[in-house]
Amino acid sequence: MRHEKEMNEFCVQAREALLRGGIAVIPTDTLYGIVAQAEDVQAVELVYKMRARDPKKPVIVLIAKKSDLKIFNISLSPAQNKFLNQVWPGKVSVILPCADKKFSHVHRGGGTIAFRVPDHDALRALLKKTGPLIAPSANPEGMPPAKTIAEARAYFGDSVDVYCDGGTLAGPPSSIISLVETEPRILRP
Repeated sequence: MRHEKEMNEFCVQAREALLRGGIAVIPTDTLYGIVAQAEDVQAVELVYKMRARDPKKPVIVLIAKKSDLKIFNISLSPAQNKFLNQVWPGKVSVILPCADKKFSHVHRGGGTIAFRVPDHDALRALLKKTGPLIAPSANPEGMPPAKTIAEARAYFGDSVDVYCDGGTLAGPPSSIISLVETEPRILRP
C-alpha cells in the first residue's frame, strides 16, 4: 500500500467523484473494487452494466462502522452483534437480511445484503465521507479480478471517473458468512 499522503489524496479524488454519482476503482483490504454509492440507484446500475454482471446477483457493500447498518434498516440480534464485533473490521463479508424495498437495487430482490467493514484505515475514512459503497471486484463478470490499476484501466477505460493506485493487490477475496439463519454459515472461506 502506498504511503499515507498518497492514500489521503486518493480519498479526496474518489470522494469527490463518488459524491457526484461517479464510479471509482479503489484498493480495498482484499482486492481492487469498482465502487459507487450504495444509495445511488443510477450509479449502482451503471456498475452492473460496466461489469456485465448478472442483474440478479447482489454485490458486497462496504460500510465504515457497524452502526451504518441502520442506514439499511437492519436491526441486529444480540448473537449477530456479538459475531460482528469478533470479525469487523476485517476481511469478512457478512450476509444479513434486508427486506427494505428501498434497497432492492442492491439486494436485487433477494432480501439480503453482504456487508463488510474493511480493515483499511484510509478506506474507512473514505466511507465515513461517502456513506456505504457497493464494491464488487474490479473486473467484468467471468474475468480475473484486476491486480493493478493498469489491469483495471484495460477493463474499464474512461468509463471510470477515478482510478486510485494502491500498488499490486493479489490477495484473496473476502470470506462470506451468512447470518440469515440462527447459526453463522460459511459460504466462501
